[in-house]
Amino acid sequence: MSEGNGGGRWLDPTGKRALFEAPVAAAPDQLSSGRHAEGKEALFSTGPRRPGTVLVECSACKSRSRISLVDLGVRLVQLSIWNPLRKHSRWMLCPSCNHRQWCRVDLNG
Repeated sequence: MSEGNGGGRWLDPTGKRALFEAPVAAAPDQLSSGRHAEGKEALFSTGPRRPGTVLVECSACKSRSRISLVDLGVRLVQLSIWNPLRKHSRWMLCPSCNHRQWCRVDLNG
């Protein structure tokens, strides 16, 4: 709907204008603060440690996943076995391949 005297202001009922025009004071994109990994480190690292998370490494699929403590608790309560003589000491549901495998849980990772 336009104004009667052609004042330049009009209503965009479909919202197309918002799709193709950026506001003048648009904030720059910032994914996260801190150091950025490059090269092999970016591909094979798990990122910085976040509070309330652990690192789980699967012996079968060789993947390393960062999961929350709550998710770890659910996986351990469902059905898990602990064998302290193994490197991957917990038989649990792997967060990456979703199969029961021997996994290593790293609380400091």
